[in-house]
Amino acid sequence: MFQFFFKYPIPVFSKGQFVLLGAWPGWVLLLLMVASTAGLGLLIRSRLPQAAPNISKWRAGAVWLLQSLLIATVLVLLWQPAITVAELAPQQNVIAVVLDDSRSMAIADSGGHLTREAAAQKALEDGVLAGLQKKFQVRLYRLDSRVTRAAALAEIQPTAQATHINDGLTQLVNETSDLPVGAVVLLSDGSENSLDGSGDLALETIHALRNRRLPVHTVGFGKEQAAHDVELNDVRVTSRAMAGSRIPATVTFHQRGYAGSKAILAIRDGDKTLDSREVTLGADWATQVETVFFSPGDAGVKSLHFSLGPLANEENLANNTVTRLLGVTDDKRRILYVEGEPRWEYKFIRRAEDDDKIVQVASMLRTTENKIYRQGISDPTELANGFPVRPEELFKYQGIILGSVEAGYFTPLQQELLREFVDRRGGGLLFLAGRFALGDGGWSGSSLVDLLPTYLPNSRSTFHRDPATVELTAAGSDSPITRLMDDPAKNIERWKKLTYLMDYQDAGTGKPGAAVLIQMNAGARKLPLLVTQSYGRGRTAVMATSGTWRWQMSQPLGDPAHDLFWQQLLRWLVLDSPGQVVVTAANHTLMDDGHIELSANVRDTEYMPAPDAKVTAHLIGPNGVSVMLDMTPAADNPGVFHAAWTADKPGSYLAEVRAQKGSQDLGSDTFPFERVDGVAENFHTVQNRELLEKLATETGGRYWRPEELSRLPNEISYSDAGISVRDVKELWNMPVVFLWLTLLMAAEWLLRRKWGVV
Repeated sequence: MFQFFFKYPIPVFSKGQFVLLGAWPGWVLLLLMVASTAGLGLLIRSRLPQAAPNISKWRAGAVWLLQSLLIATVLVLLWQPAITVAELAPQQNVIAVVLDDSRSMAIADSGGHLTREAAAQKALEDGVLAGLQKKFQVRLYRLDSRVTRAAALAEIQPTAQATHINDGLTQLVNETSDLPVGAVVLLSDGSENSLDGSGDLALETIHALRNRRLPVHTVGFGKEQAAHDVELNDVRVTSRAMAGSRIPATVTFHQRGYAGSKAILAIRDGDKTLDSREVTLGADWATQVETVFFSPGDAGVKSLHFSLGPLANEENLANNTVTRLLGVTDDKRRILYVEGEPRWEYKFIRRAEDDDKIVQVASMLRTTENKIYRQGISDPTELANGFPVRPEELFKYQGIILGSVEAGYFTPLQQELLREFVDRRGGGLLFLAGRFALGDGGWSGSSLVDLLPTYLPNSRSTFHRDPATVELTAAGSDSPITRLMDDPAKNIERWKKLTYLMDYQDAGTGKPGAAVLIQMNAGARKLPLLVTQSYGRGRTAVMATSGTWRWQMSQPLGDPAHDLFWQQLLRWLVLDSPGQVVVTAANHTLMDDGHIELSANVRDTEYMPAPDAKVTAHLIGPNGVSVMLDMTPAADNPGVFHAAWTADKPGSYLAEVRAQKGSQDLGSDTFPFERVDGVAENFHTVQNRELLEKLATETGGRYWRPEELSRLPNEISYSDAGISVRDVKELWNMPVVFLWLTLLMAAEWLLRRKWGVV
């Protein structure tokens, strides 16, 4: 319809440039338009009172406007208006027709229950491909993880395990750099299994196409909305855990067609169900987040399956499950507990950790001014000389607890060592309340005040032997430290029912970035009880009471609240304390691509970077794969080493990295990863029209629906890519111009007749 009225297709007007072909300059046209409209106005003003004395000013103005528009239009036509537009030279340009052949294109949700691939091929065979071939040289490509030339449509089948639109188009640009490519036609459902997991277009891809001025015309296939489907978007869970721990997993999902229904969210390790709970599904297409706590069990590498549903009449069951790798370790973690005076809290914290087979507490209790009592030591020499004064002695612990002990108890050297323990070594430091702790212990004036997660009061009378009740904050309700019961609502109520504390300490206010997990109701005041923060490579916390032992003494026999809380708090304290060798990579799961880049952070016994270490990676995989790699040091980051490798086959792999400095073994670390092929195609299976439209818009192309494709061979010509010529399209003889002139004259005559001014 547009072309019927305007003679030319839309791209002529959207991509062309308006020009006037007349010999006279444009300023003369403008001058004549102003002069004629002004003269016409004066003429109407002078004649209307005699011809029609009762006509109003606005009616006279309407007549003047219509006549002025008529004169202006005629003047513009005399100046020969036209549009110049770049048009591809016939038979001299290549049109790249790219057809997605990934497995998502095998979904039968197109018209007539055709698969998306069949619908795409039918659209091309219904004259589109022949129309392009009449005007251009046409090259046919298949798109999956890369683009590949195809001799005919029949050989393109939707069996590929991934779609990499970004990589495919970039490859196409590079491989056709010496060809006059006029445009790209991409037929796809828009599924992009990008390796970074974003599922969006990369800036590099857009820049590569723009540099070639190469428009991409996209044709979308598949439903834009599923009628009945539940899909997991993501699962966030730690990659490392300690055996016997309870850890959180945050599951994000959406659904359509099941609002208000119930579904089972389950976590499985093989055939073993680790946890399951019933969730109520929210509004259609709304992103829903559920946090579940579970115990991963014994040590080892776990392949955990998180699933939701399935529900009745689901269109796609393959997107209900997500797999995550989890490394569970039973390596011993040691905590040094320094207590300044005998008290019940010391006894009950140690008793709570007696049942923990992983976290071990070595303590030094000051019984008199110059005497300490040691417990939990590994040999007679441990802590024999008091608090360590050398890094290699202190850094063998993963966590430190400071009880009711004043800052002056530690020498300046030991205080600096405490700072380095958190900042450089990456350990955890917990401050407890007490008569000689926090503000009353002079910590607000010490060199370590910045280690505390709170701004301490200036007063020295901050420790009170008065009752206080406790309750969780919003941050605490989601924290694994404070999870006494799996159900979030019941857990909040459980904390409110805990026995009141018999003492508390004013720890001040939390610093920016710190998290208040528990607060106290002390009289009319609300004070923070448990505050945590990250500091350097480590973490610190304040527990502003010495009275949690009452939770054990006042609760029924066998109540686990006290012991469970302290075990979870101390495990948090030491869980992320790194060893001398730490291996990382961007992802544990490699989707449809086996390339992995390993990074190792290597430190000596004082946890200083060890750039001169020899670091090797041993990779073990399925079917007897065993490879040794030498990791190379990073030029701009001392102590960091890199290695790249490609897993050719799907399956589970383990990278064991070991570092040596001369004859000294600095330690080792492991990193499990998995290559999974074809799974990404099971997710986001509806048509990603947003991506296809964005790709077309950003490159100067257009998004097409399949039923519109008959116009593609004509409209695709208007491009300045490849070999193009500038064509002049005259506008004076457009049907819309004739209609416009007729409309102006008819409207002006009818109005004058109606108002008696004929």
